[in-house]
This record gives sequence, C-alpha cells and structure tokens, in this order.
Amino acid sequence: MSESFPEFKINKGLVGSIVLLIIVVVFLFKSAVTINAGESGVLFKTFGGGVETDAPALGEGFHIIAPWNSVFVYKVRQQSISAEMGVLSVNGLEVKVDGTIWFRPDVTKLGNLHQEKGQNYISDILKPAIEASARSVFGRYTPEQLYSSKRDIIQQEILEEVSKKVKSEYIVVNEVLVNDVTLPTKIKEAIESKLKQEQESLEYEFKLQKAQKEAQKVKIEAEGKADANRILSASLTDKILREKGIEATLELAKSNNSKVVVVGNKDGMPLILGDNR
Repeated sequence: MSESFPEFKINKGLVGSIVLLIIVVVFLFKSAVTINAGESGVLFKTFGGGVETDAPALGEGFHIIAPWNSVFVYKVRQQSISAEMGVLSVNGLEVKVDGTIWFRPDVTKLGNLHQEKGQNYISDILKPAIEASARSVFGRYTPEQLYSSKRDIIQQEILEEVSKKVKSEYIVVNEVLVNDVTLPTKIKEAIESKLKQEQESLEYEFKLQKAQKEAQKVKIEAEGKADANRILSASLTDKILREKGIEATLELAKSNNSKVVVVGNKDGMPLILGDNR
C-alpha cells in the first residue's frame, strides 16, 4: 500500500512578487546615499567616465544613485591639524614648534581633488606643505625673534607660503597659529634675562622722559609769567601813571572833606593835602 503525500501548489505570482521586492530592496540599499552635515560627496560612475568633475559635488541630504556607481564622501567644513615639529633658526639652533592650521577642501573642485589627490590628501599633500613652509619661515629668524617679537609675522608668512603651495591642490588654508616655541633652557634663560633688562631700561627711560617733561612744563609756566610781567611793566609808562594819578586826584577832589591841592610836585603830579581835623 503506497503512501500519498499532499500536493503543494506554488503560487508563481507570489514568488515573483517576493523576488521583485527583494530586488527593489537591494537596489534601494545599493542606491541610497546619505550625506551628513558638513560633508559633500563625489560621484564615481562605473560605466560613465569615472569621477564626475564637471558637475557639482553631492550636497547634504538623501540621494539615489545607480547601484553600480559609488559616492566618496569628504568633510568640507573647516578642519584643523595640530602638530609639533623641530625646526632650525637662522643661526642653526634647533627649536621645537607647536602649531595649528585650519583648512578645508575646495568644495567647487572636490571632484578634481578626489581624482588627482585622493582621500589621503591631508597626509600626502597638506602636511608636507606645512612642514616645508614652517622650516622655511622659521629659518629666517633668530631664537630671540622666534621667542618674543615676531610671532604674528611668522604666522602670516607660514600662511602665505602654505597657501601658495596648495593653491593648485584644491585645498584652502584659512589660518595658521603658532601655539608655542620651545628653546633650549640656557638660550631661553639668556633671552628672558635680556628682555628683563630691556624692560627695566625702558621703564627708566620713561620715568626720565616724564621728569624732563615736568621740568619743561614748569620752565614754560615760569617763562610765561615772566613774559606777562615784562609786558605789564612795559605798558605802565610814566605818562600812563601820571594820567592815572590825575584821575585819582580828581575823584578825591570831589569828596566833601577839606583839602589843599598843590599842582606841580616833583613828579608833575597834583598833591592833595587833606584837612587834619
């Protein structure tokens, strides 16, 4: 007696739908690309000429691409590199420098950057340019200048040199900051001692100039008063004094007190003799 098994009928339409759904899911999975904030994407067309350099880079958000193509994502917001390196001063003294540089890729040329330099452009292009520029600029200055007075100028010169080197490499350098310059201990102490002496000398010079200005001020005031007195004395001539005396005599003569007026004393002035009652 043979056993009979139940027959299963396959719904070809259902199977087809499932297969189609799987294909769609795989297609979407392979085709969906999300670009995060501060990033851009470079499209690589496998069957269409490779890296797309003519069209703008893919911006932030959700994108659908052909599943056989690829997207290479780059950070396009400002980034920084901090590093410590040894350089030589103009007189051959080794100096340790700690610096930071701010940069970003040129988003308008992101396709060219990917095609010509690749995603390792920071280590392959930017860092060597920074090191070469820093050594070139620091080699122009003495340890004393590096330690004290030339920090801002050095930063600007490094920025200009790095920018010049990477301009054709599709990299934009925004700022360079020299955080610290470390000199050998003896050199540092000698420079600090010299700077202290210079500061004390400047303070003494300032006090001396202040004292000289105060003395000059007193002298000018005294000369001004003397000049005023001379002018006043020169204006009081004998004629004016006689006129003032006559005016005073006439005023006195108007009073009710009895008096005797004698005209023509030795100065030519009226002489009033009052009543001694």
